[in-house]
Amino acid sequence: MKDYKSFSIKFSLNDGHSPNRNPTKRMLSDMKGMYLDNRSFEKILEQGNICVYEFYELEIPRKSSDLSFGTTIIYSGKVGTEYFMTKGHFHEKLETAEVYYCTKGHGFLLLEDPEGNSEIQEMTPGISVYVPPNFAHRSINISNSEPFVMFFVFRADAGHNYKTIETKGFRKLIIEKDGKPIIIDNPKWKD
Repeated sequence: MKDYKSFSIKFSLNDGHSPNRNPTKRMLSDMKGMYLDNRSFEKILEQGNICVYEFYELEIPRKSSDLSFGTTIIYSGKVGTEYFMTKGHFHEKLETAEVYYCTKGHGFLLLEDPEGNSEIQEMTPGISVYVPPNFAHRSINISNSEPFVMFFVFRADAGHNYKTIETKGFRKLIIEKDGKPIIIDNPKWKD
């Protein structure tokens, strides 16, 4: 017997917002230590604690037989030369995968496994990216003017491990140089 019935939720493909759910917001202060340029981070924060990104996630039981889904909206902006981004995370259950589908904007999905293998996937509307099991992932908005909006789905019991990324960071960063995004090694990465 099932514990619940089918249901529907509205998500706007244009802006990612849902009238049926309250978003989780990640303010700039929540991103302390995530960016390379601490001085620029503090200077922006002094001007106000702005929303870097938000996401709408389905609240269902965390069972392996269920899927969780929702939308992520990353606003445009930079801290120094580094674009606004999500914190990034591994799944608590490393063997679980995730799928992202871009509905608006222009960005990258940065992926990294515990052994240090990194991948970068560029995303524009209509592009879907499969995040394999064992990969941490971070979304980055490289647009100077519009939000980067994605729909996501993952196994409901996967969980989120932010602590590893908060402690170590990613081995690679995407920054702006000469008006274009480039990939660099992260000088703050901790082995």
